[in-house]
Amino acid sequence: MESSTTWLLTLGILSVVIIFDLILAIIRRNKETSMTEAGIWTFVYVSAALIFGSFLPNWTSDPNAQKEFFAGWLTEYALSVDNIFVFVIILSRLQVEKTKQQLVLLLGIIIALLLRGGFIAAGSAIIERFSGAFFIFGAFLIFTAYRLLKEDKGEEEWKEDRVITFMRSKGATTFFIALVSLGFTDLVFALDSIPAIFGITRDPYIVVCANIFALMGLRQLYFLLQGLLQRLVYLSKGLSFILAFIGFKMFIEAFHGVGIYDIFGVALPSVPIEVSLFVIVAALTVTAVASLTATRKDGSEIV
Repeated sequence: MESSTTWLLTLGILSVVIIFDLILAIIRRNKETSMTEAGIWTFVYVSAALIFGSFLPNWTSDPNAQKEFFAGWLTEYALSVDNIFVFVIILSRLQVEKTKQQLVLLLGIIIALLLRGGFIAAGSAIIERFSGAFFIFGAFLIFTAYRLLKEDKGEEEWKEDRVITFMRSKGATTFFIALVSLGFTDLVFALDSIPAIFGITRDPYIVVCANIFALMGLRQLYFLLQGLLQRLVYLSKGLSFILAFIGFKMFIEAFHGVGIYDIFGVALPSVPIEVSLFVIVAALTVTAVASLTATRKDGSEIV
């Protein structure tokens, strides 16, 4: 377990980075974010996550911490890309000005970070007290994987609900409505991502850090991928495979937790973190290559 000093120092530094990003977004609230700027900042945040993971063994005694962080961060980051599909639809449907998008995105992400903190605390407490929770989490991830496999990405995925209609009737600004919509949407996505990362690691420190690093650069990633999203036609299929794999892994751990190591004479093997990391990286790589190969530069599929 990480010490209180490690927790405070890590959260303190990451909070400073988030505050800096917020100040930058406020200063540039009337300017559009260019692809070059978004690319640079995405590189910075991805590099920060890689550097953090590289130095992680220096302040933790867990030999698997580094691998668990990278597996968790990659999973959360991939799921965040899936979030961006919906973000693009929400901001375009609400007709939020491009100059205002970066600020509403960052504020929505900050709200999501705070809400996810509560989810992580609750999930950690449930797992500590109820070993059978992995059966529930695993079943939920497998159901989510099936839903992702079957769904058809499109603009019909998000529609104005009664809450938004009510806010409009009360004179709420488009900026405020977009902020609430993004925060709520990411909270819904957290129902998938939090159980997924607990299937990779039970260490709350790694869970928190992986989520923060995955969400910190989401604002810049939104602008970088805005024109590329239509080409990632197989993203949901890749995420479906990853969630199903983690779901089955959680089932195996749940059986082990209640003392069952074989079913009908078939042994239930433990899945090493190295295998999990390889499966996640391989699935994302195959998904990206297949998507870009199967689509034209204009985003249309090759028949």
